[in-house]
Amino acid sequence: MPSLVSRITVVLLLTVACNRPPAANAPAENPVARGAYLANVGGCNDCHTPKIFSATSMGLDTTRLLAGYPAGSNVPTLPAGLPNAAGWAALSNADGTAWAGPWGTSYAANLTPHESGLAAWTPDVFIQTMRTGKHLGTGRAVLPPMPWQDYGQMTDDDLRAVFAYLKSLKPVANAVPAPLPPKS
Repeated sequence: MPSLVSRITVVLLLTVACNRPPAANAPAENPVARGAYLANVGGCNDCHTPKIFSATSMGLDTTRLLAGYPAGSNVPTLPAGLPNAAGWAALSNADGTAWAGPWGTSYAANLTPHESGLAAWTPDVFIQTMRTGKHLGTGRAVLPPMPWQDYGQMTDDDLRAVFAYLKSLKPVANAVPAPLPPKS
């Protein structure tokens, strides 16, 4: 049977753990670490990091972390009639970096601080893009499946933290192709 000291220690540890502030309210002393956390829970790697496949698993290609759709890759040809409004609405390539739907074909952007990515972006341009759904805050529409409407609800401090994290990444040269319009 556990000793009284052991039981008190467990109760104290649980009390401290349960009274920690939730991540959303956690202090942001380190914006890069906070941004890394937000990018991770926000699923940025799901679409913006190419994947490596084995016979039993799929993992992130950490040499191209958040570098977007691999330039020069071939996108598989869509089966005739897909996507369509009456059935399948969106399809993805195997690693989730290219998507096709009623909007056409979109490619996950390079989010690294390379000149083919976010090198020229400022925190304010990043925030404006997330708030408006316009590339560079004023350009073409940010296309599905990018959930800019959700990220646009983040606080300015959280978006600045995400941007600080993205700017801290290793720059990866990867010029992502422009989106393609829908087939008529």
